[in-house]
Amino acid sequence: MIKKIYIESLKKINYKKYLKKIGVNFKQDTRFIGKNINFGSEPYLVTIGNHVTISNDVEFITHDGGTYVFREEKKYKSVIKFGKIEIGNNCFIGARTIIMPNIKIGNNVVIASGSVITKSIPSDVVVGGNPAKIICTLDEYKEKSLKECPKYNLDNFLTNKKEEVIKICNNQEFKKELK
Repeated sequence: MIKKIYIESLKKINYKKYLKKIGVNFKQDTRFIGKNINFGSEPYLVTIGNHVTISNDVEFITHDGGTYVFREEKKYKSVIKFGKIEIGNNCFIGARTIIMPNIKIGNNVVIASGSVITKSIPSDVVVGGNPAKIICTLDEYKEKSLKECPKYNLDNFLTNKKEEVIKICNNQEFKKELK
């Protein structure tokens, strides 16, 4: 009981230390946006590479609980299904993404918010949807992002992000681009 209380309080005080304590394998430069990321009942089956961002409400599912339905039948009594999840280097995982068991995500991957990852993902792509599919290459995404980037004052953005973002969003030219 005391150990459980300690681990829960650690979650609030030092999230990365908490994740290490429950068994999540990740590199030091991994960013966790929010503390509502679910690593499931087998967090030790999740491995995360260098320079990875994981957004809020991401779910890592490392087992197939559906076997519960037939596990009482003698023939299936010993059936269990577990699978590792491996995230490569330099990846972004959008909010509310669900990653199923036995998944490998390559390097340089962007996963759109709300995606359901049911198959492994190669390197250098952008994926999204339910189930997730390749939307474009990472190079295509980079060029599209550069082309669609509004004009703004970088120095002001670095010192007063809120003010500059409001200016960008109030810019009529930018609003036209969104239509």
